[in-house]
Amino acid sequence: MQTQNGSHDIDRAAELLNGKLISVLTGAGLSTDSGIPDYRGEGAAVRNPMTFQQFQSAEDLRKRYWAGSHLGWKRFAASAPNDGHSALAEFERRGLSNGVITQNVDGLHLQAGSTRVVDVHGSIDRARCLRCGQYYARTPLAQRIEDLNPWLEESESHTLNPDGDADVHDVDAFVVPECTVCGGMLKPDVVFFGEFVPTRKFQLASALVDQSQALIVAGSSLVVNSGIRLVERALRKHIPLVIINRGTTKADRRADVKLDGGASVILCDLLERLTA
Repeated sequence: MQTQNGSHDIDRAAELLNGKLISVLTGAGLSTDSGIPDYRGEGAAVRNPMTFQQFQSAEDLRKRYWAGSHLGWKRFAASAPNDGHSALAEFERRGLSNGVITQNVDGLHLQAGSTRVVDVHGSIDRARCLRCGQYYARTPLAQRIEDLNPWLEESESHTLNPDGDADVHDVDAFVVPECTVCGGMLKPDVVFFGEFVPTRKFQLASALVDQSQALIVAGSSLVVNSGIRLVERALRKHIPLVIINRGTTKADRRADVKLDGGASVILCDLLERLTA
């Protein structure tokens, strides 16, 4: 396994991937070049994200989450795909990749032009009623939140977090939107800590890995269970595994090539080599 980056490392990765159908697993490290912070990268703040159980059981926590989610989503919605997202869209267009499995909730792969995307942790651009299952697009829902809480925008400065929310503290007056169909509790359609990845989503992600001949992991430390399970699936198939990430991951020692660096730059470099 290669661990020190250089042209030899990229060449070795390209050699392993050349002529093979590649599935790609991406994490927060791919979106940092789009201005979205990383959970675990260098300089990342230590956080204790809200669990699904807390969201369901405590109104004050639900207010804090929805206030932060609204402000964070507006920042997410203003973010643009970076060169790494564009490179992966080009992988698909050129038939090098059968799709992207992403742990990110920012929707940037679709914006970049990828069409086969499995968002295993959901997407921040929609919300769902926990009672009746009705889905809501975030843009009109955001307008409802602003109409209910016109004071929120001017309340304080806010720090954006990787999962699409922001830190908000004074939320006593915040009015949480309800489902217009049944009056039930709305939740952003993302997987919270304490929730399982939906079975159907994981099946789709597993199918991409099963149908591929190589796996690239880009910008994920593989700490989250869904990611490492997909890597284990690839390893059982004995297909090449290339990991691109700043810092260590849970599968470095099992990768055929580990490229330590920015995911966007390295993906563009690999694309150039594979299409030369």
